[in-house]
Amino acid sequence: MNPTPRILVCFQLLLSLLIPLHTTSASAAAPSSPTRELNVILLLADDLGWTGLSCYGSDLYETPNLDQLAKESMRFTDAYSACTVCSPTRASLMTGMYPAKLRLTDFIAGQNRPYAKLNIPDWIKGISPHYTTIAEAFKKENYRTIHIGKWHLDNRKTPKDQPSGPSAHGFDEAYVKPNGTKGYFVPNQKGEDNAKDNRYLTDALTNRAVEAIDRNKDKPFFMHFAYHVPHTPIQARQDLTDYFAAKVKKEGIHRNPIYAAMVASLDQSVGRIRKTLKRHKLENNTVILFTSDNGGLTQRYGKHDDFTDNLPLRRGKGSAYEGGVRVPLIIHWPGITDPNSICATPVMTIDFYPTVMEIAGLRGSQSHNLLIDGTSLVPCLKNANHIFDRNLYWHYPHYHAGGDGPYSAIRSNNHRLIQFHEDNQYELYNLSDDIGETTNLITTNQKTATLLKSRLTGWQNTLNVQMPTPNPNWDPKRATLVGRR
Repeated sequence: MNPTPRILVCFQLLLSLLIPLHTTSASAAAPSSPTRELNVILLLADDLGWTGLSCYGSDLYETPNLDQLAKESMRFTDAYSACTVCSPTRASLMTGMYPAKLRLTDFIAGQNRPYAKLNIPDWIKGISPHYTTIAEAFKKENYRTIHIGKWHLDNRKTPKDQPSGPSAHGFDEAYVKPNGTKGYFVPNQKGEDNAKDNRYLTDALTNRAVEAIDRNKDKPFFMHFAYHVPHTPIQARQDLTDYFAAKVKKEGIHRNPIYAAMVASLDQSVGRIRKTLKRHKLENNTVILFTSDNGGLTQRYGKHDDFTDNLPLRRGKGSAYEGGVRVPLIIHWPGITDPNSICATPVMTIDFYPTVMEIAGLRGSQSHNLLIDGTSLVPCLKNANHIFDRNLYWHYPHYHAGGDGPYSAIRSNNHRLIQFHEDNQYELYNLSDDIGETTNLITTNQKTATLLKSRLTGWQNTLNVQMPTPNPNWDPKRATLVGRR
C-alpha cells in the first residue's frame, strides 16, 4: 500500500529526533553565514523550452534582460524540470521532492483515457498540507513570502473560512490573476488607469510584483513569480507581435512571431523586476533563480508555426525525451556566482528548495521537509566544475494530449534510460554525443542498460511509485479519446 500522509508525518517526526540539526545531506545542507539577510526571487516560466532564450540559442526570440542576467550569473546547460508537465514540477519546487513521492504526477486536473491500453493510477491532485513548502520554510524564518501568478497546485474545494491556494501553503501575499482575465488579456482593474501594461497579463502581474517589492523593501522577502507565458493560448501584445513578424526567417527554427512576443513580454518583466531592485539598492542583496516548469510545446494542431521547437532536443512537453524536461536555468548569487559562468552538472527542480535554504543561511532540517529529495547546488554555484554523485529520475504514469504515453526514466552520468510502460520497452541514449536522442543503444550497450534498469527499478521500489495498470476496456480504435473525470 502507498504510505498515507499521516504515516509520512510520523516518519518526519521520527527523523527529526534521530538526525542532529547540524547534519548535512541531500535533505539539509549546512547553512552558510551571510553577513545580512538575502532576498530570494524565484522566476518560473511556463512551457519555456531549453532553447527558448537568446542566450540558450534561439534564432528568433530576443531576451536582452535575461541574457544580461546570464552574463552576470551562472547558466546551467543540463538543468531539468521534475516532470514533463507543469503541476508536478511546481509541486516539486514547493517541496523539494520528486512528484512520484508526492503522488502528484500529472497536470491538475489531468486527463482520463478510458480506452487506452493502461489505466492511470489514482494520483493526488494537490499538495498535501502535511508537507512544509518552501514558502512555509522561509516564513518560519521571518521572511515575507510573496506569490505572483500561476499556482495550479490545488483541485480541492476549500471551506470559505479557510485559506486556499498559495495562502494555504505559506504565502503572506498571493496574487494569481486579475478577475475577468480572458486568455492573456486583462480588463481594466478598479483603481488603475488604462495604461497598456494593465491589459496584457504578464505586464499586469509584473505591476503586482513591483508593488510587492516596493512594500517589502525594508524586510527580507521570498518571492515566487510564476509566469503564464509562453503557455497556450498563443496571444501577445500587438506591438511586440508586429516587431517580430518583420524578423521571421522561413529557414529559421523558431518562426512564430506571436510566440516570440510572448517570450519578449517575459523578458521585459524580468528587466522591470531587476530595475526595481536597483532602485531600492537591493540588487546586491537579492538572489535570483530563473527556470521553466517543463519543455516547450511542440505538438502541431494546425500550421507548422503554431508553437515552438526545442531542437536539437527531441520532442517537447509531455514526451519522455529531453525536449520535454531539459530547461533553461540561470542562478544569480551576487558576490558568489562568477559572471558568465557555465555549469554542465545535471540538476533538477528538486534542488531549488535546499539550495535557497542554504544560500539564505536558514536552519536546515528545522525549516524544511526531512523527506526532501533535492541536493543543494551551492557547491556548483561556488565551483562550476563540481559534480554530484547521484542519478536523476522521472516518473510519468499518464497519457498526454500530444500522443505520448506513460514512462519512467533515469539520467546517470551521460546516459539516459527510458522505460515505456505500455509495452515495457526501453531506450538508452548517450547524451554526450547524441543530445538529440537519435541512436538507441539498448542492444549495443547492454552493460549500461542492465545497470540503469536496476537503478531505475530500485528507485521505483524505494518510493513505491504508482504504476499504470492494464485496462480491461482497452480499445485501440478509441484509445486516444479523452473521457470526462
